[in-house]
Amino acid sequence: MMIENQYTLAPAAGVGLRKLQRVALIVGILGIVALLVGFFTTPAQQFLRAYLIGFLFWNGMTLGCFGLLMIQYMSGGAWGMMLRRTLEAGTRTWMLGAVLVLPILFGVRSLYSWAQPEVAAHDKVIQAKQFYLNVPFFSFRAVLYFAIWGTIITLLNRWSREQERTGDPIWAKRLETLSAPGILIYAFTMTFAATDWIMSLTPHWFSTIYGLLLCVCQTLSAMALVVATIVFLSRFEPLASLITKRHLHDMGKLLLAFTMLWAYLSFSQLILIWSGNLPEEITWYIDRLNGGWQYVGAILLIFHFGFPFLMLLSQALKKNPKTIQMIAIYVIFVRIIDVFWLVEPNFSGSHFQLHWLDVVAPTGIGGLWLAYFFRNLSERPILPMNAPDFEKALNHGRHHH
Repeated sequence: MMIENQYTLAPAAGVGLRKLQRVALIVGILGIVALLVGFFTTPAQQFLRAYLIGFLFWNGMTLGCFGLLMIQYMSGGAWGMMLRRTLEAGTRTWMLGAVLVLPILFGVRSLYSWAQPEVAAHDKVIQAKQFYLNVPFFSFRAVLYFAIWGTIITLLNRWSREQERTGDPIWAKRLETLSAPGILIYAFTMTFAATDWIMSLTPHWFSTIYGLLLCVCQTLSAMALVVATIVFLSRFEPLASLITKRHLHDMGKLLLAFTMLWAYLSFSQLILIWSGNLPEEITWYIDRLNGGWQYVGAILLIFHFGFPFLMLLSQALKKNPKTIQMIAIYVIFVRIIDVFWLVEPNFSGSHFQLHWLDVVAPTGIGGLWLAYFFRNLSERPILPMNAPDFEKALNHGRHHH
């Protein structure tokens, strides 16, 4: 039930969100139908590896909203006050992720070589890791991750609602107190989840920076989504009268910061592994720098980092609602290419492959995720009226000289 205050979305905004929800749902249903066709007409592994790409990206969107929300509670700031409700709507999609992980758990033996007894029997490295890489423990950890994430997300949203209802400062203190260990828990559990779901696709390979890199990827995706959404909602009241160019500038700077952090961590991982020149590590990159994959890597270098970096350096572009929204939507699409680059070469090696399911899976799952997200967004007022420093955040960029 929606809590009424003066920052409840105007009816026109509600209509706009319902249109977006309807379009997303139609796309999602059509995508899932196509996925089902792929399930019955393609090999199990082909279906599952495409499905894994879609699951990783959109569940990562949920977790990126989760991480950003806790960062905002810890750091404060006008940028976060404008995005908080959008981030909360994103976190409440966690239950969809908990359902979407099930095909991966059921198809683990088709997807992961370490889960295949005939492979493990002749591989000493896999045998040495079987205390961790075994099907029951893999499934248990997946359930545990979602239980932990869901518990913290539920508490954050419940306490935020109580803060909205009562205005009692105790709820702001609780949100901050939970977010401090929550950020560490998110990073810790995501490191293990990244190891389970992606790194173990190549059980001989490992990277100690991989979990942190995935966390940054998720927060970048989430930041792009909420920026695009807030700019859309700024066409309507109450945000039409409240969003300033300074707010947009701050959001653009954060988008730039996460883009740079992604590039820094990606390059750091490459340079450390390349300089080490160990066969069990370097082959991961050799696969991605040959057979056509080098062009995907070049696309990521130029269009995931170079292009948005140059665009986001401009204050004018960051302060312009249309351009910052286009950049944010662009980042979301190029992020999907990055997830594809992380997953697919584990199966195809140094031979570039793009299956139609690799496009259908992220589209179908994304349609369902966005429909759920837009529904969540329409359930609550768009701004947290009783949050600390709320009035200061509203006046951000409105100083008179």
